[in-house]
Amino acid sequence: MADMWAFLNAVGRWAAGGPGGPAGDLAEELGLRTAVLLEGLSDLAAVEALAARHGRDLTAEGVGVVPMGGAMNIARYAGLLGPPGLGLRLTGLCDEREQPFYDRGLERAGAPRRDFFVCVADLEDELIRALGPAAIEEIIRAEGDLRAWQTFLHQPAQHGRPRHQQMRRFLGTKKGRKIRYGRLLVEALDPGKVPAPLDGLLTSV
Repeated sequence: MADMWAFLNAVGRWAAGGPGGPAGDLAEELGLRTAVLLEGLSDLAAVEALAARHGRDLTAEGVGVVPMGGAMNIARYAGLLGPPGLGLRLTGLCDEREQPFYDRGLERAGAPRRDFFVCVADLEDELIRALGPAAIEEIIRAEGDLRAWQTFLHQPAQHGRPRHQQMRRFLGTKKGRKIRYGRLLVEALDPGKVPAPLDGLLTSV
């Protein structure tokens, strides 16, 4: 039986220049109707965590959440999965500074721009501002990262920076940390404080 990771692997090979047949076959087997295009694995972790909080199985609903390995890949993935390729409805998240790349890529693919939701800096920044510094520090403590956090704060480059910017940078200083915290931050959110881009995305699929 097909699973979502098999589909994602097939799409990755297709995007790298391989054949598209396997991805198309798996999309049909899974009954996919929508592809959620995300920049990377930390965004994937956050979206999956929020869906789980709502008791939703996106794969069973025909929704494939696809990390593209970078925002600059939007044109390639939109072309493969959207109207020119598999014909799936496209939605997703983008950062404000990368919106022009998305606009051009989606236009070339004939996909509506309105179905993409914009984060001001990135999704981690949205989550940090929604939770607040005190809650973030408690999560860092619970995860056993307090010493690393305190060491990070003593670096000269961090002196005088706003706390939410320090936290955002800290999440990116170790491989895998952004992915782990993407899930943890969503799980810690008050239901009424889900960032608008993330809430809008899940509501749209």
